[in-house]
Amino acid sequence: MRDWILHESNQNIIRISIRKLVLEGSIMKQSTKPEQAKHRSKIGGQALIEGVMMKGVHTGAMACRLPDGTIDVETWEEHNGKEMPWYRKCPLVRGSFNFVFSMRDGYRCLMKSAEKQVTEEEAENEAEEMSKFEQWLNDKLGEKLFGSILSISMVIGVAFAVFAVIFLPKFLIGLLIDHTAIPDDSRFVRSLLEGIIKIVIFLGYMILTGCMKDIRRTYEYHGAEHKTIACFEAGDPLTVENVKKHCRFHPRCGTSFIFITLIVSILVMCLVPLTIVWQRVLVSILLLPFVVGISYEFIRIAGRSDSWITRALSFPGLQIQRITTREPDASQIECAIAALKPCIPENLEEDEW
Repeated sequence: MRDWILHESNQNIIRISIRKLVLEGSIMKQSTKPEQAKHRSKIGGQALIEGVMMKGVHTGAMACRLPDGTIDVETWEEHNGKEMPWYRKCPLVRGSFNFVFSMRDGYRCLMKSAEKQVTEEEAENEAEEMSKFEQWLNDKLGEKLFGSILSISMVIGVAFAVFAVIFLPKFLIGLLIDHTAIPDDSRFVRSLLEGIIKIVIFLGYMILTGCMKDIRRTYEYHGAEHKTIACFEAGDPLTVENVKKHCRFHPRCGTSFIFITLIVSILVMCLVPLTIVWQRVLVSILLLPFVVGISYEFIRIAGRSDSWITRALSFPGLQIQRITTREPDASQIECAIAALKPCIPENLEEDEW
């Protein structure tokens, strides 16, 4: 009898293990093919620290899970409809402006979401530990202090990006060409090698940051954002169970946009007949608005087209989302739903991509 019970127990354990492996395998092999959407929405979002930010035609919202377990929702007015100024609607021009505005708003929400994770007790302790100089700055500048810190952080971030993605690849390939038999005047080879280093730096950064616990949770919120938007575009009611069914990969993702920008920059730099490193760096910076503009137009086309050409060109960016998105849990999906709902306009025609 005892042997029979042990045999049955082992069989149950084996069945559970097999189910778990099948489930994990299905998640790993999840198709990156964009889902057929009934409504292609303009709403976009960003993962925050323990939360999600969404921006719609008339309203923006951020929903954060507070330390006490509740969801804090903050909304604001947006002007992303017909009332947008010409430079945000003109093809090729709008890409750079929308990218800058998205970075600004996203970084501001990211900083706010970090503040929301500080409890009252922690805030009081920090206030007691502030130096006289810090207290003086806080008293004199108040709200302006946050804006100043935000601006400085953005400048440092942009400077680091320029160094890592523009200067460093060109400097390294310049050294390589100087010490090898690679022709110095080969624009195509030089641009291709620079592009490979850019992509390696980009992917390496994503993979390394993904190893950090806090960033992994942010990637899970990123997955929640994508799945929630996909659920809305499919016309399904916004419930946790419905959102779970949808794909965490989306063609309009910022990750795909950055990857497309890297590819476009490689192609554009193949046309530049300069070989001196500082000249190529300068030209790359000057051409950046043009490169971003082209990439933005492609993302717009990819967001509303199901042709085999756009699917093929979108495929690498969707695959990279396997790194930058993770399967979210129910609590993270609840945050994404709370952020999306205020952004849905009454007239869905205004929200058509």
